[in-house]
Amino acid sequence: MINWLDWGYFGIFLLMVLENVIPPVPSEVIMSVGGIAAGQGKLSFVLLVAVGTLGCTVGNLFWWEIGRRFGYQRLKPMVDRWGRWLTMDWQDVEKLRGFFDRWGGATVFVFRFMPIGRTVISIPAGLLHMPFWRFVAYTTAGSLVWNTVLVGIGFWLGTNFETVDHWIAPMVTGIVVLALVAYLWRVLTWKPRERR
Repeated sequence: MINWLDWGYFGIFLLMVLENVIPPVPSEVIMSVGGIAAGQGKLSFVLLVAVGTLGCTVGNLFWWEIGRRFGYQRLKPMVDRWGRWLTMDWQDVEKLRGFFDRWGGATVFVFRFMPIGRTVISIPAGLLHMPFWRFVAYTTAGSLVWNTVLVGIGFWLGTNFETVDHWIAPMVTGIVVLALVAYLWRVLTWKPRERR
């Protein structure tokens, strides 16, 4: 069930990259199970956090680069056509750009703690051309905090995967459900601004 641990630090790195590119396994599972292994003396706590954070940063750079190459101006036809499902019009995009120019770094940092937003936030960061080193710094800092918490939970519980899953899975599911409900509410109540 968790034989990827046989790959050691490279397996952790690879899974964290993949988790941020094509999320097959949530980081909550990867890092907390790694924390259990650290608690059993099979992995180093510090090296585990470092490798997981590096994988997270590399994986997020994939979406940042896609956003950067696409550019936010090319969004306009999509926003004009699919505004209801995006729950925004072009004025909202311009406001988002202003917000991101001012608070983009803090936003990237905070989103590293959110199950859905962790990867998604890399796209607007790239679209709005957040500088490479600024993006890397805030992504690394947020990922470092999040991974330390997850490894710490696994290390502290130190028992088995089922115990970690018992604590973390309901929390993640609840956050995802709340995000989905909030999105559906916004779609149903969203009204486009009148065009002048």
